[in-house]
Parts: sequence; C-alpha cells; structure tokens
Amino acid sequence: MDRKYILILGIVAACIILVIRLFFLQIIDEEYKINADNNALRYKTLYPARGEIRDRNGKTLVGNKTTYDIIVTPIDIRPFDTLDFCNTFNVDYMTVRKKLKNYRLNRRKIGYQSFTFIKQVSGKEYSLFAEKAYKFPGFDAVSRTARVYPFNAGANLFGYINEADPDYIAKHPKAKRGDYVGITGLERSYEEALRGIKGYNILVRDVHNRVRNSFQEGKYDKAAVPGTDLTSTIDGELQRYGELLMKDKVGSIVAIQPSTGEILAIVSAPGLTIEQLSNIRQHYTEILMDPYKPMFNRAVMSAYPPGSTFKTVQALIGQQNGIINADTKFSCSRGFFFSGGKMGCHGHPSPLNLKQSIMMSCNAYYANTFRKILGDPKYGSVQEAFNHWKSQVKMFGFGTKLGSDFPAELQGTLPSTETYDRIHGKGRWSAFNILSLAIGQGEVGATPLQVANLAAIIANKGYYIVPHLIQNPPDSARKVRFSEKHYVGIDKQYFDPVIEGMYLAVNSAPGTGGTAWRAHIDGIELCGKTGTSQNPHGKDNSAFMCFAPRENPEIAVSVYVENAGAGATWAAPIASLIVEKYLTGEVKRKELEQQIISANLKVNVPIKSRTSSGRNTKKQR
Repeated sequence: MDRKYILILGIVAACIILVIRLFFLQIIDEEYKINADNNALRYKTLYPARGEIRDRNGKTLVGNKTTYDIIVTPIDIRPFDTLDFCNTFNVDYMTVRKKLKNYRLNRRKIGYQSFTFIKQVSGKEYSLFAEKAYKFPGFDAVSRTARVYPFNAGANLFGYINEADPDYIAKHPKAKRGDYVGITGLERSYEEALRGIKGYNILVRDVHNRVRNSFQEGKYDKAAVPGTDLTSTIDGELQRYGELLMKDKVGSIVAIQPSTGEILAIVSAPGLTIEQLSNIRQHYTEILMDPYKPMFNRAVMSAYPPGSTFKTVQALIGQQNGIINADTKFSCSRGFFFSGGKMGCHGHPSPLNLKQSIMMSCNAYYANTFRKILGDPKYGSVQEAFNHWKSQVKMFGFGTKLGSDFPAELQGTLPSTETYDRIHGKGRWSAFNILSLAIGQGEVGATPLQVANLAAIIANKGYYIVPHLIQNPPDSARKVRFSEKHYVGIDKQYFDPVIEGMYLAVNSAPGTGGTAWRAHIDGIELCGKTGTSQNPHGKDNSAFMCFAPRENPEIAVSVYVENAGAGATWAAPIASLIVEKYLTGEVKRKELEQQIISANLKVNVPIKSRTSSGRNTKKQR
C-alpha cells in the first residue's frame, strides 16, 4: 500500500479516537462535567470524627465532643450587622473588621476559597448562629470534633492537635487549610490512622453565585470516614497514680511489661495538665513561659547519666567477655585508688563477689571490672577494646533510638574513641582517663525509657521488645517492629548473679548493706538497682530501676528524680509504689505513699539548669 494512504488512514483513525473520547467525556462521563463546571459548584467539606484512644483495659483516655467552626467564603459576603455577629460569638469587633478588610483587599487572589473564621464555637453559640444565619451571608458552620479527656492524666503522652499551618501543609501535600492535625505525642505518631478521611457535599450556585441546593440530589456527595480507634498499652489508673507520685518533682517514671515491651505508664514531671491540653491555644503562652518546660518530655528526651544502674551492664559484659564470673572478688577501701586519682565509694564489707557488688553498689568493683575489660590482651589496644565494649553496650539499646512510637524519642549519648582522642590526644588515653564510665557517669547518657528497657532486658534474661504505646498498631511495619525480640548478646546464665544481687539490694534487712531496702514490698519479690547520679547543677539525681516478680516478671520500672539526692531515698520507694499498685491494685504502705506525695523536691532544681553528664568520679550508690 502506498505510504500516502497509510498516513491518511492513520490520521483518520486518530480523529475517530479523539471524537469518541470527547463524546465520552462531555456526554457520558458526568464526573468530568462536575470537574469542568467547578466554578458553578461549591464543595462543602465534611470532617470526620477523629479516632479515640483507649487504655489497655478499655477505658477512654482521649474521646471526642461535637463542636463547630464558623467558616467564611469572602466572595459571598454581603453587608451585615457586624455588631450582632460579634455579640453572637463574643468576639472582638475590631478583629472582625480587620479580617473583613483583608478579604476585600485580596478578593481577586481569594476567589471562591473558604476560610475558618472562628474555631471551635460551643453548641450554644452554634444554635444562636443557626437561628439567624440568614443575617450573615457568606458565613456558614461546619461540624467538627474536639478532643475530650475523661481520664485526668497522660497529657504529655497524648499530645495535642491544632490547625495545619503553612509549614505543615508544605511538608504534607494532602493536608489542607482548616485541617486539624496531631502536633505532638500519640496524636502525631498515629495521625494517619486517627484523622479519618474527609467527605464533602456538592452544592450548586446560581448565576448570582448564591448556593441553591445539592448537585444532582447528592448523587456525588462523599461521606466522611471516621478515624481508627486505637487501644493504648497504657494502664490509665497506673498513669494517674504515677503522676500523683511525681507531684512537685522534676523527673520521670517509665513502666514496661517485659514480655511484650508494652509501656504501662510514662510520666514526665512537671508536665502538661489535662486542662492545659484541652485549651492549648488559651494556655500556650503560659506553657512556653513555664521555666520547668512542661512540654519537654523527660522520659524520652533527657539523656541523664544512668549512674549505678549501669553497673548491671558492666557486670553482664564482664562475664560474657570472661573478665569476671560470679565468684570474682575485688577489695574496696572506700574506693578505687589509681595513679593520680581515686574513685570514692561508701563504706561496706570487703572484698565482694559479683552479687554482693550489685547489692551494695560497690564502685571499686566496677572500676576494676572496666579496667580489665579495656585491658583485655586479646585486643591490640585500649582503643580497640573500647570499641568492642561500646558495640556491646549498644546492644542494650544505649546510644541509639529504641524505635518506640513516641515521636520525640532521643538516642542518648555514648562516647567514641574520637571523643577521647579529641580530649586527651590520639592514642594518649587509657581506662584510667575514662574510669567514670564504669559507674554510669562521664560521657554516657541514657533516657529513662532506655533504663526501663534495661530493667526489662534483665527481667527477660537477655532480650527486649521495642517499648511501645499502642497495641496492635494499624500499620504492618510497626506490628513487626513491636513483636520482634532483640537479643543483647549475653548468655542467659550470666543474668542469674546480677538478678540475685538486685534481689538482695531490695530484700536484705536494713543495715546489712542492701542499698534499696526502702523499696521492699511484703509478699512481692522485687529486684532493683539504685543509682545516685552526679549532677553539676546542685544535688545529685536520684535514680532506680527494678522489675517484679522475680520469676515471670510482669513489670519493669525506671524512676529518675532530679536534684533529689540518693537513689534509695526517693526514686526507689516511688518505683516500689508503682509496682505495688500495678501488681495488687492497691497500696498498703500508706505512710510511705503520703510521704512521697507530699514531698516538694522541685524546689531543689535550679530553674536554668539542664541535666548534663560530668566526667569526674564522685562516689555513686
């Protein structure tokens, strides 16, 4: 066939296809017509109810109430009684006039867009508006849901929602002006599941741009899809009790179920109150100006020196590396002496074996252990041995993010050989220069979440599941992450002497050397380790970690109280009350409970100080 005819046939075929496509789009496909005629239509957004959050026992922690936003379509505004409008909503007259003037100046740019004019008006104000809406052309009401908190606890955990600002919209193209989104806490972590899917009603405008009725009787309207309800791992009663114990204190409590990694309670003090969370815009300036920074979640954002709780890690690594065993003894004469220095220690019997070193929290024992770890002859240098030690410490979750579903989680700090090369000179440092690491001081910093996870590792004898806040999360990636066991590379048998030492620390009679006897609970085999963490800003920080019962543990806890002194004095009894409350449902030690609740330790905290790790070797217990 002649090439000319082939070309003609191709052109004819293309024209036929184009005509058929145009016929389909313009005559048959009504959805195309809807888009083409957009200027004659108005889409009224239907906002879904946000998903609720419940505690592990089914109690509602975060719920919803119906509220209304007043929206405005500037192109539809006609002259109206501004004073009547202001009285209806109790808003400032000059503010309204200023907004209206701005709309007039930008009318070409605005076009048919609608804006939120007043956020979250009450049902009473909405009813008043509905009666006389005809007086205010261009204004309408959109049903929204606002958060309510039936359980008076957990404000820092839940986080808050707010209208998406331009920065948020730029980073999240699906978000639009007027959307409410999670800004912090669980509201942010699970925004996609909680927010639901918006719907819309399509309304028809007449030639005068007035809305008349639904387009094709609502055939193309789309219903809003409510957000997904989530079940938290939190025990609401335990959370509330933990916040009560931390009243007038600065610090945190973290409680984990060891076998699952589920977080039972997570307290940051001082924290947001439910009243502040419920009216975040009203209280925002007050919150920002508070010197104790209530929005700063110390449980996951503060890298404190772990103090003597870290001795358990040294004991486990020392055994795994063949440096010490359960029967290894070291002497202590109120400290560890070395050329050019001394690491102090409190008075106790000497020499001590491994379990006794945990029970009595001996600094000299762990100075010796750490020195031998870094001097292990199978490594070519102290630096090489240090790098191996650091890799083992990281297996416990230190110096790295655990991967929880709390959005603000920090990784803590672990020094590197480069750190010490910079401080002391390349190749010019030894174990004696960094001896404070032996007792959880110096350049190591851990979040209370990481220390609670350490307690869970010891309770499980060698593994942890990433601590998390939501049961059965809606996305598959988190489901996998929150069910996988992470083994720390320590043989199971090496946990036994450490656990025995933690048991003796709590359950030995007062005066026999156990540092945590104030945490003892009749009828409950609690195992714990104190930590008195050095603080360059005033009194030492009080730290404690524990788990219970000894067999088949159900709860692991870490407590950190800033500027409170010895770990045994405050952190240990607070942790034991948490354990007693969770395991028995009630607290019988009322005198101790009242002593803790009534104590104001916040006054000891210098307002301008930020917790940091010192590098000296003050005695730790």
